[in-house]
Amino acid sequence: MIYDLQCEANMEPIVGMLFSAVRENSEREGMSQEEVDYKGEQNQFNSTAQLIRHITFVDMNWVYRIKGVVLPQPLIEQYGPMIDENNRLPLVQGVSRDTLISQYEGVLTLLKETCTQVADADLDRVVTFGHQNEKQATVRWGLWHMADHNRYHQAHMNQLRRWFQKQNNS
Repeated sequence: MIYDLQCEANMEPIVGMLFSAVRENSEREGMSQEEVDYKGEQNQFNSTAQLIRHITFVDMNWVYRIKGVVLPQPLIEQYGPMIDENNRLPLVQGVSRDTLISQYEGVLTLLKETCTQVADADLDRVVTFGHQNEKQATVRWGLWHMADHNRYHQAHMNQLRRWFQKQNNS
């Protein structure tokens, strides 16, 4: 198998490469509901469900920043908050694996549609982000951050998978 970041035909080269990096880091198939809800041997870690919901919300925020519009309140209520009152990822209960993956795929589709309208020159545009919009970054950095953030949490999900499989094969 040859790995590559395949750019979309209807995207400019750099935008397409960055979008491909986000898409590449979002593959999450083949998990049972029990595995998605697993929080480690002693229930002390974020579950894959929590991580997918978190990534969905973070990426959705970035899509709307890139579009240059405010994230609508109904989406904030549906997918948020980013963190709970204890600065932890919110608990996700009673949400099926298929729903979580479908919701993230919806965000990925929205990102794809948005990226088809972003020119490479637009990557220099500055947007605000952070819990109180106190930080600034370019659109280029935002797309890279989405890919990096997905990869970071994918490593957590992979570790949970190893622990889950070890526990269930013992």
